[in-house]
Amino acid sequence: MSMVDEPLYPIAVLIDELKNDDIQLRLNSIRKLSTIARALGEERTRKELIPFLSENNDDDDEVLLAMAEELGVFIPYVGGLEHAHVLLPPLETLCTVEETCVRDKAVESLCRIGSQMRESDLVDWFIPLVKRLAAGEWFTARVSACGLFHIAYPSASEMLKAELRSIYSQLCQDDMPMVRRSASTNLGKFAATVEPSHLKVDVMQIFEDLTQDGCITIVLVGFLIAWFVSLANYSLDQDSVRLLAVEGCAALGKLLEPQDCVAHILPVIVNFSQDKSWRVRYMVANQLYELCEAVGPEPTKTDLVPAYVRLLRDNEAEVRIAAAGKVTKFSRILSPELAIQHILPCVKELSSDSSQHVRSALASVIMGMAPVLGKDATIEQLLPIFLSLLKDEFPDVRLNIISKLDQVNQVIGIDLLSQSLLPAIVELAEDRHWRVRLAIIEYIPLLASQLGVGFFDDKLGALCMQWLQDKVYSIREAAANNLKRLAEEFGPDWAMKHIVPQVLEMVNNPHYLYRMTILSAISLLAPVMGSEITCSKLLPVVITLAKDRVANIRFNVAKVLQSFIPIVDQSVVEKSIRPCLVELAEDPDVDVRYFSKQALQAIDQVMMST
Repeated sequence: MSMVDEPLYPIAVLIDELKNDDIQLRLNSIRKLSTIARALGEERTRKELIPFLSENNDDDDEVLLAMAEELGVFIPYVGGLEHAHVLLPPLETLCTVEETCVRDKAVESLCRIGSQMRESDLVDWFIPLVKRLAAGEWFTARVSACGLFHIAYPSASEMLKAELRSIYSQLCQDDMPMVRRSASTNLGKFAATVEPSHLKVDVMQIFEDLTQDGCITIVLVGFLIAWFVSLANYSLDQDSVRLLAVEGCAALGKLLEPQDCVAHILPVIVNFSQDKSWRVRYMVANQLYELCEAVGPEPTKTDLVPAYVRLLRDNEAEVRIAAAGKVTKFSRILSPELAIQHILPCVKELSSDSSQHVRSALASVIMGMAPVLGKDATIEQLLPIFLSLLKDEFPDVRLNIISKLDQVNQVIGIDLLSQSLLPAIVELAEDRHWRVRLAIIEYIPLLASQLGVGFFDDKLGALCMQWLQDKVYSIREAAANNLKRLAEEFGPDWAMKHIVPQVLEMVNNPHYLYRMTILSAISLLAPVMGSEITCSKLLPVVITLAKDRVANIRFNVAKVLQSFIPIVDQSVVEKSIRPCLVELAEDPDVDVRYFSKQALQAIDQVMMST
């Protein structure tokens, strides 16, 4: 090949590989587009490479997906923002393919490019593209168009904006459910770019159309809206659009004034709370508390509280789970009186719900109601519910209560809390499910800080030692870490009196796994206890274990001794630690020798640095 033809070589290779039967070659070629573009230069990329990609009729989705992704970051290779519009044609083609992930990636790349384009170019190139896709004969083009309006709209003239709003409204009433679903999904983003005056008229009409999707004939509430919306040909089974419309309720509510939210959003969400589809009611249960702030206290009391109570008593467990998980957030919006009058009776019912998942969802949030209701109501009405959930047969329910004790402690005080809840804590600590025991161990430091050192010594101290000899390794490991955290919480003096002696008594346990746990606990406690206690109490025990008959114990001794090096004085290292390690370095077991030599090297490094 001559020097004159050499610049043509990269594009020739690209074309050849894109036409190759081997999908991997085609895919590799697409992923090298940026390299090819740099070789060709900006002008030839615009005039040769991009047109070639626009005409490429590859039918493999993986190749098309890679192309859609590459083109999204291609602006620098075509000459910058001035020429960004040349990237639109191939992406427009990709917006019409059948595979959803390819279309989504093409829309994402178009949004990325459009957000960088100059306003004049958006008007000349991007908005016409959106209009072409929205008018596409095949539904895939119209689905893709819905995701581009929020990029096109801000730069349009007033006349074009009116046209875009009208086109979006038509897409929301499209014959194809997939198009209406896409329009509903993207309504929030589009609404955020629309002027407030049009938001109240055009976008709210779009919203109301979408909320009724799936019904034969819908009559919007008469005193709110002066016209009927008929969706005579929509399938009764199309609840997906209504589902997404619920998601947009809270977002749109925040964009509107309270009176407009009450007029347009409130009746829709109340109707949705009684929708025939449990999925729609489930979504309402998740979103309802967000609307309370948007509509204000009075509509919340008269309309949203009854709707929420219905959801808490819904026939479907999934809906009750969602509603129960929001009970504290909803109660915070209400006055204590309203919460006690309307929400608390439902909470009592849910605490004995037939579904363990409902009870678990309730237990995860119910403790947060204590600050809302106040001390008297918490003691009289919430505390019995707490105790009921703490005796639940499902472990997750009990754990969810334990994990939030601090919220109740702040309200009713430690004395009443400890008297009421301690038996349940002890029962959980001895639960036959090891994961339950593990979770309790992780909460012990929190309980210790809440209950105080005196209470902890009397009631929970013995449990912490008991866990060191649990049959499950994860429990023993967590118990050792727990001792360290307790020592940090209550201080070395307390630990020297209540932890260290009990730990050291266990060092002669006949089971080597328990002796290894004690070594781990000693290693974790040493940094907290400090040099003096480590040298006088912990180090002698570790050195004694260096003669253990089990090799695993001996090499763990070497590791613990290495961890002591930065804690104790250098004289102790030379007098006690080094001789022990030298002896272990001659051990018959290869692992013992390895870790001993590592520890000796650590000592030498410390000596060199000092």
